[in-house]
Amino acid sequence: MSERLDVKKTYKLLIKGQFPRSESGRTYEVLDARGAFLANVARASRKDVREAVLAARGAQPGWSAASAYLKGQILYRWAEMAESRRRDLADLVISPETHDAERDVAEAIDRLVWYAGWTDKVAQVYGGANPVAGPYFNFSLPRPCGVVASFAPPSGSLVGWVDSVAAALCTGNTVLSLLSPSRPLAAFALAELTATSDLPPGVLNVLTGDPGELGEVIARHEDVDGLDLTGGDERGADLAEWAADSLKRTYRPHEGDDPTRRLRAFIDTTTVWHTVGY
Repeated sequence: MSERLDVKKTYKLLIKGQFPRSESGRTYEVLDARGAFLANVARASRKDVREAVLAARGAQPGWSAASAYLKGQILYRWAEMAESRRRDLADLVISPETHDAERDVAEAIDRLVWYAGWTDKVAQVYGGANPVAGPYFNFSLPRPCGVVASFAPPSGSLVGWVDSVAAALCTGNTVLSLLSPSRPLAAFALAELTATSDLPPGVLNVLTGDPGELGEVIARHEDVDGLDLTGGDERGADLAEWAADSLKRTYRPHEGDDPTRRLRAFIDTTTVWHTVGY
């Protein structure tokens, strides 16, 4: 009996709940720390960016209108699915900054649960009733920014990627995430689990490719409302400048940041007046 062929997976894109190849047909190789081949990964094009933004924009009203309880249940379901795949995810973590891959995966799952718990607390913590002169109620209500594009940490940290997408998701935003080009496998495998986690199509869209090619396209896209520059690195200043052309909300992490700072990054505040007694 002949030996079986070693079937290496080709990672596609995640757009609108489906896994298409790049429209350009391009792929590139991902190597491990020793230079050995791991997998082929789709190399997204500008058209793929446009398709992902369209998907995120189309899904945003429905996701924003979903109850806080439902959003929390969906994010928790995602964590449950990840828990059942912990070992598989750990095998794909190739971050040089992560010496214990299983710990990185466990922390990423715990972080998903943490964000799931925040969905019904955002309005309580960041909203409130304001004292006004007159027979009126005045309320401040947090509202999602809209479509948020995030750049994943170049280190490949799974916790860092969860932070860059789940904070925006739990506050009602939809997300386009561009993964680390050299270490995308663990994050994409985690994103694939959303297909069985009840997350509506288009709420999370994930691309792989060259940030140098796609970064400016994403930052200048006028249908993107916010930019998470966690993985912006040395190009962060340029990305923020391009984002300013269309008045995008931007977030750049700082060492020692309180995790809740991410929750505030992509929230708008709506003021509502109501007459007392009616």
